[in-house]
Amino acid sequence: LGFRKVGHGKGTRVECRIPGSDANSYFAFAGAIAGGLHGIRNQMELGEPFAGNGYEAADIPRIPWSLVDAIDLWERSDVARECFGDDVHHHILTMAKAEWMAFNQTVTDWELRRYWERI
Repeated sequence: LGFRKVGHGKGTRVECRIPGSDANSYFAFAGAIAGGLHGIRNQMELGEPFAGNGYEAADIPRIPWSLVDAIDLWERSDVARECFGDDVHHHILTMAKAEWMAFNQTVTDWELRRYWERI
Protein backbone atom coordinates (compact mmCIF):
# COMPACT_ATOMS: atom_id res chain seq x y z
CA LEU A 1 0.00 0.00 0.00
CA GLY A 2 1.73 3.11 -1.21
CA PHE A 3 -0.25 5.84 0.52
CA ARG A 4 -1.68 5.82 4.03
CA LYS A 5 -3.90 8.24 5.88
CA VAL A 6 -2.65 8.42 9.45
CA GLY A 7 -3.44 10.44 12.53
CA HIS A 8 -6.68 12.15 13.41
CA GLY A 9 -8.08 15.64 13.69
CA LYS A 10 -5.56 18.38 12.90
CA GLY A 11 -2.80 15.79 12.94
CA THR A 12 -4.25 13.84 9.99
CA ARG A 13 -1.77 13.45 7.17
CA VAL A 14 -0.98 11.28 4.16
CA GLU A 15 2.20 9.23 4.03
CA CYS A 16 3.72 8.06 0.76
CA ARG A 17 5.44 4.79 1.55
CA ILE A 18 6.50 3.77 -1.94
CA PRO A 19 10.06 5.13 -2.33
CA GLY A 20 12.91 3.62 -0.36
CA SER A 21 15.30 5.61 1.76
CA ASP A 22 17.77 5.53 -1.12
CA ALA A 23 15.37 7.26 -3.54
CA ASN A 24 16.04 10.70 -4.94
CA SER A 25 13.45 12.72 -3.03
CA TYR A 26 12.94 15.18 -5.90
CA PHE A 27 12.14 12.38 -8.35
CA ALA A 28 9.97 10.63 -5.76
CA PHE A 29 7.85 13.72 -5.09
CA ALA A 30 7.70 14.57 -8.80
CA GLY A 31 6.48 11.04 -9.53
CA ALA A 32 3.80 11.18 -6.83
CA ILE A 33 2.58 14.58 -8.05
CA ALA A 34 2.66 13.49 -11.71
CA GLY A 35 0.67 10.36 -10.87
CA GLY A 36 -1.91 12.40 -8.99
CA LEU A 37 -2.23 14.91 -11.82
CA HIS A 38 -2.58 12.08 -14.34
CA GLY A 39 -5.43 10.64 -12.28
CA ILE A 40 -7.16 14.03 -11.99
CA ARG A 41 -6.77 14.88 -15.69
CA ASN A 42 -8.12 11.50 -16.73
CA GLN A 43 -10.89 11.55 -14.11
CA MET A 44 -9.76 8.23 -12.68
CA GLU A 45 -11.76 6.84 -9.80
CA LEU A 46 -10.08 6.08 -6.51
CA GLY A 47 -10.34 2.50 -5.36
CA GLU A 48 -12.06 1.60 -2.13
CA PRO A 49 -10.03 2.38 1.00
CA PHE A 50 -8.12 -0.65 2.25
CA ALA A 51 -8.18 -1.69 5.87
CA GLY A 52 -6.03 -4.48 7.18
CA ASN A 53 -2.55 -5.84 6.68
CA GLY A 54 -1.39 -4.94 3.18
CA TYR A 55 1.49 -7.41 3.37
CA GLU A 56 -0.92 -10.31 3.79
CA ALA A 57 -3.54 -9.21 1.23
CA ALA A 58 -3.35 -11.13 -2.04
CA ASP A 59 -5.84 -9.13 -4.09
CA ILE A 60 -4.26 -5.65 -4.16
CA PRO A 61 -1.89 -4.25 -6.81
CA ARG A 62 1.78 -4.44 -5.88
CA ILE A 63 4.59 -2.00 -6.48
CA PRO A 64 7.79 -3.36 -8.08
CA TRP A 65 9.77 -5.58 -5.73
CA SER A 66 13.20 -4.76 -7.15
CA LEU A 67 15.02 -2.03 -9.04
CA VAL A 68 15.12 -4.19 -12.16
CA ASP A 69 11.33 -4.63 -12.01
CA ALA A 70 10.88 -0.87 -11.55
CA ILE A 71 13.21 -0.17 -14.49
CA ASP A 72 11.18 -2.48 -16.71
CA LEU A 73 7.91 -0.80 -15.76
CA TRP A 74 9.38 2.71 -16.14
CA GLU A 75 10.79 1.87 -19.58
CA ARG A 76 7.39 0.66 -20.81
CA SER A 77 5.32 3.39 -19.12
CA ASP A 78 3.55 5.72 -21.53
CA VAL A 79 2.23 7.65 -18.52
CA ALA A 80 5.76 8.35 -17.23
CA ARG A 81 6.87 9.42 -20.69
CA GLU A 82 3.81 11.66 -21.05
CA CYS A 83 4.20 13.23 -17.59
CA PHE A 84 7.95 13.86 -17.72
CA GLY A 85 8.66 14.14 -21.44
CA ASP A 86 10.96 11.96 -23.53
CA ASP A 87 14.23 13.59 -22.41
CA VAL A 88 13.61 13.32 -18.65
CA HIS A 89 12.13 9.83 -19.04
CA HIS A 90 15.25 8.71 -20.92
CA HIS A 91 17.58 10.40 -18.40
CA ILE A 92 15.96 8.67 -15.42
CA LEU A 93 15.95 5.35 -17.28
CA THR A 94 19.66 5.67 -18.12
CA MET A 95 20.53 6.59 -14.51
CA ALA A 96 18.54 3.65 -13.13
CA LYS A 97 20.15 1.17 -15.53
CA ALA A 98 23.62 2.48 -14.61
CA GLU A 99 22.77 2.08 -10.92
CA TRP A 100 21.59 -1.48 -11.49
CA MET A 101 24.76 -2.34 -13.43
CA ALA A 102 26.95 -0.86 -10.66
CA PHE A 103 25.02 -2.82 -8.04
CA ASN A 104 25.48 -6.07 -9.96
CA GLN A 105 29.25 -5.56 -10.15
CA THR A 106 29.57 -5.36 -6.38
CA VAL A 107 30.67 -8.46 -4.50
CA THR A 108 29.04 -8.39 -1.08
CA ASP A 109 30.41 -9.78 2.18
CA TRP A 110 27.58 -12.31 2.13
CA GLU A 111 28.69 -13.62 -1.28
CA LEU A 112 32.30 -13.87 -0.14
CA ARG A 113 31.34 -15.79 3.01
CA ARG A 114 28.90 -18.06 1.21
CA TYR A 115 30.91 -18.96 -1.87
CA TRP A 116 34.59 -18.59 -0.92
CA GLU A 117 35.03 -22.19 0.14
CA ARG A 118 32.81 -23.60 -2.61
CA ILE A 119 34.82 -22.13 -5.47
